Amino acid sequence: MSATRTNASSHYRTSQLVTLGMMCGILLLMAFTPFGYLNIGPLAITFNMIPVAIAAIVMGPVGGLVTGAVFGLTSFLQCIGIGGMSAMGAALFAINPFLAFVQRFVPRLLDGLFLALIFPVLKKHLPNAAACTITGFLSAFLNTLMFMGALVLLFGNTEYMQNLIGGKNIILFICTFVGINAVVEMISAALITGAVGEALTKAHIVPARTGAKAKAIA
Repeated sequence: MSATRTNASSHYRTSQLVTLGMMCGILLLMAFTPFGYLNIGPLAITFNMIPVAIAAIVMGPVGGLVTGAVFGLTSFLQCIGIGGMSAMGAALFAINPFLAFVQRFVPRLLDGLFLALIFPVLKKHLPNAAACTITGFLSAFLNTLMFMGALVLLFGNTEYMQNLIGGKNIILFICTFVGINAVVEMISAALITGAVGEALTKAHIVPARTGAKAKAIA
């Protein structure tokens, strides 16, 4: 019995590591090809938060932090033309390279961590599919919130940002600036993460809910 449990635990851990490696690989593929970004308006629509959400669901804080770091690093590299060029990133890098790194990297790192902490709470009260779907939605929502928050906080007083804001109320500026991009990201992340999370649950890579509440929902 003990050997069986050990083998099952080892297989589960291996499956988690394989999933983490796949999510990191997908992030790199998306970062260095057009698959990860759709350039519409002043900000590109990005789907790179989806692998971060999946890794956070599967491996918890470690998965969220690792993939969040990969996402943040590839985003920063676009400031210097590696894996594509971000016009805004290049402008911010020209103003202050260190703050540009913080603005690009830290929100994505925290996004992965927060998702890993949020998912177990959701899973206690909701079916796995719903918990994964909401986690996916939050991956895009938090990414947008922290990315724009860091942008305004770190660069809000610069001439570049003042020209973009154009005297608008800061909340109005953020809403109009992210526009339809944020809506597309949130819907896409919710649907894809929910579907993938449910598939991983059936494959026993994400533990299914157990206990009285799970039976009551079923």
